[in-house]
Amino acid sequence: MTASPFVYGFAVLLSTAVLASCGASQLAPSGPLQRSAATSGAAFLPVQNRAGRSVRKYTGKLHDGATYLIEVPKAWNRTLLLWSHAARFPGTYPNPPDDMNLDVGEPDHSYLLAHGFALAGSSYCSGGWVIQCAMHDQIAVLDKFDSLVSKPSRPIAWGDSMGGMITAGLIQNYPNRFSGALTDGGVLAGSVGTFNQWLDQAFAINRLLASGRLELVHITHPSQDVAIASKALSQAQSNPAGRARIDLIAALGDGPGWNNLRLPNPPEPRPDNYVRRERYNYASLQNDAGVFFWIIRQDFEQRAGGNPSWNVRVDYRKQLERSVDSAEVRALYSRAGISLDTDLELLNSARRVAADPGALVYAAKNVAYNGKITVPVLTIHTTGDDVVNVQHEEAYAEVVREAGNGSLLRARFVHRSGHLNLTEGELLVGLEALIHRLDTGEWKGTQAADLNAAASRLGPKFSALIPPFPPGPTAAPAFIEYEPATFLRRYEST
Repeated sequence: MTASPFVYGFAVLLSTAVLASCGASQLAPSGPLQRSAATSGAAFLPVQNRAGRSVRKYTGKLHDGATYLIEVPKAWNRTLLLWSHAARFPGTYPNPPDDMNLDVGEPDHSYLLAHGFALAGSSYCSGGWVIQCAMHDQIAVLDKFDSLVSKPSRPIAWGDSMGGMITAGLIQNYPNRFSGALTDGGVLAGSVGTFNQWLDQAFAINRLLASGRLELVHITHPSQDVAIASKALSQAQSNPAGRARIDLIAALGDGPGWNNLRLPNPPEPRPDNYVRRERYNYASLQNDAGVFFWIIRQDFEQRAGGNPSWNVRVDYRKQLERSVDSAEVRALYSRAGISLDTDLELLNSARRVAADPGALVYAAKNVAYNGKITVPVLTIHTTGDDVVNVQHEEAYAEVVREAGNGSLLRARFVHRSGHLNLTEGELLVGLEALIHRLDTGEWKGTQAADLNAAASRLGPKFSALIPPFPPGPTAAPAFIEYEPATFLRRYEST
């Protein structure tokens, strides 16, 4: 397992910055996020920051073993930012309090404390697809904050990747506990839709490349499945027919044909550069598929008590027609001289997978979305996200619109490759745009040009890309006006 490209990719994806426990750096308490200050008289462990201001820091354990961290600046502005972090590898234990949360990194962490914002979050009970316990743990942290500090005037939920899913789940399940929410690269198609889409791709790998040797559901040997899939993909990449089939597999998950596995911000290939886009899709599948299609699926199945996914009655011919990669797949099949119709019929004629009813109920509860939001939500997503594709945003927006709450949601997009590949400034101005909406009731300053200008004004320090990349890589603000395509396996709760 240690040599597998899947595991390496998962480590890169999930690694996070260790936050400086010293608190805020030398940043003047003025700027776009400045708000009126207030303090609390609760007992605290003082942590002196480099600007000479004390930060109250609370740590401890919750009932399920999760750790929590709360940081409150002396000049607290009565706003609490409750961070929900991305997934960790299944089987890992809760992290120590100083290392566990707020993947936002520096300088955002210091900036927020210096401007009066309290920060909090939990490690969750364990690694894996821990939606149920994560939501309970985050609400427990909110309760801890109320008792240790005081009730915040404005609690805001925010998070990235799976933490974005948790954030959206928190405001849906606990609408009276939050004033607003922000997500970065959130899994906003929900657990059911996401695992269904992953099943479609695993199903295609198994049928087209792996000779039916893979476990698709009820996973018992994930390491074996990862090895088989990795070898099958590698062999397929060595010839034109295999590359065409790899692109078909990627198309069933609307792969962007772009990632940042070797460079932090490579240029996007031209839309008609099918050869280069296929290479990116292959790299993404090699890097991510084993983790999400088998390792994460096994973890979620164990929590759900069975398989929550199905592809019964799915027409893969129609799925390809709806995919953003349809023209690319057809071109590569034509160049390879093989029949796309034959392969689609192979998929459509294969024995299908049915969901276990109890597991589906669990997955819908943990979590699928109904669009019944009651607070403003701002979402940010990179257009070249090859782990959680940008179409997740359309899945969420559609259910919100259908529930009549479209005015509460703004989805913003960054033209950059990879998952969670924002700069410190882009994340910060997204938060500022949400706070402006809370202050004024209007979504002003959320056009791409406005956000780019605001991020540029923060200065070069905030052009650094947020970890998992090591310090060093930078990028110019890259918000764009963008409309994502339809998510292929949308599912919403009632």
